[in-house]
Amino acid sequence: MVDAFDLVVIGGGPAGYVGAIRATQLGLRTAIVEREKVGGTCLHVGCIPTKVLLHTAELLEEMRGAEQMGILAEDVRLDYPRVQARLERVVTTNYRGVEYLMRKHGIAVMPGHGRLLGPTRVAVAAADGSTSEVEARHILLATGSRPRSLPDVAIDNERILDSTGALRLPAVPRSIAILGAGAVGTEFASIFAAFGASVTLLEMMPQILPLEDEEVAGVLQRSLQRRGVVVRTGSAVTAVRPAGDGVRVTARAGDAEETIDVDYVLVAVGRAPLTDGLGLEAVGLRDAPGGLAVDERMQTAVPSIFAAGDITGGLLLAHVAYAEAITAVEAIAGQAPPALDPALMPRATYSIPQVASVGLTEKQARERGHDVAVGRFSLGANGRATILGQREGLVKIVSDRALGEILGVHLVGPQVTELLPEGVLAKSLEATVLEIGQAVHAHPTLSEAVREAALGALGRALHG
Repeated sequence: MVDAFDLVVIGGGPAGYVGAIRATQLGLRTAIVEREKVGGTCLHVGCIPTKVLLHTAELLEEMRGAEQMGILAEDVRLDYPRVQARLERVVTTNYRGVEYLMRKHGIAVMPGHGRLLGPTRVAVAAADGSTSEVEARHILLATGSRPRSLPDVAIDNERILDSTGALRLPAVPRSIAILGAGAVGTEFASIFAAFGASVTLLEMMPQILPLEDEEVAGVLQRSLQRRGVVVRTGSAVTAVRPAGDGVRVTARAGDAEETIDVDYVLVAVGRAPLTDGLGLEAVGLRDAPGGLAVDERMQTAVPSIFAAGDITGGLLLAHVAYAEAITAVEAIAGQAPPALDPALMPRATYSIPQVASVGLTEKQARERGHDVAVGRFSLGANGRATILGQREGLVKIVSDRALGEILGVHLVGPQVTELLPEGVLAKSLEATVLEIGQAVHAHPTLSEAVREAALGALGRALHG
């Protein structure tokens, strides 16, 4: 007998399990095919475990500076095995929560590798070698992504690591070179620098965090350098080779060549859609480096097949995957969900200090022809940041001068990922800088810096 469902989801990561939950809320009989564990990369080897390490790194740095707060905490040390044990506990707690949600919503979880046999049929190959088939009126592809590498650089997760390998190191490395200074690279640079490693961060583009506002990226770069990270921008890696008990990295910046010997190399140059063995050819879909093509409802060229999350390319972020999956499932259920607006998708980097943004950078806004007014407010003038002893940071709001329309919000500083939703909501509601500036913000809070930046765009900042 072939099981029949309204929806079969291939992949149980953020897009997959959230899509499945929403489907059951809409009355669809739903199954998830997952070859490892529900929760996906984000929960098990991505978002959650890295943020555990980052929280520990932030706490460690605070404790090392505790004397300035009047606290004498002598001989503060890192117990890395205990850090790893806590990481596993946090991941397990969250994993059990996702498993509970599957049971609560009556979602059938089918362990195994899913492969398309046709527009409405999926083969499931279990780990024990057995196979089965499921039939569904619709299929949602949510297989996620895998780490990319560089040409001629073989990731072995012994000395040359991807992000998963970096999480599984048994001890803090003495030295590490990180190739790529996007979100993953800067987060691991923050972690290992706080833990005492010698860190070199190499980025081919002219700035770290190439997708972010250059002014904000500059604040983070200076902070990393102040904390001992060697940052090389405009630096193209030309070779990565084993060298004794470590690795030798060769990089070129202009006419200058540099050789770096380290214990480990972390390759953090992005991720690629995961479509291996998915059977796209069986239904006439084409694999593409930029992701599987979908329309505004996340529907592929095959009417019964939708896709969401990293497999579609774009912003490879868990919260974007959530939103895409909800859009796909609501369309499957016959609703008319609004198209997702890329300009409203928040971006968050949990480096030390954090970076958060939504919308256009100042450069992008000017390139698109806007008459731009920029409001800036330094956290050095914010009372709460001074209390925390973390005055390094900036809030920057990019707006249209004539209309006051908010074009982009960019933040760098302590816990600024928690401040970003105000900017996202403001853009969603088409609020202006005047409306943010007129909204009373509690004192003393970091959020006051958002108001001050909005007032700054009007030439009316009160404390800057």
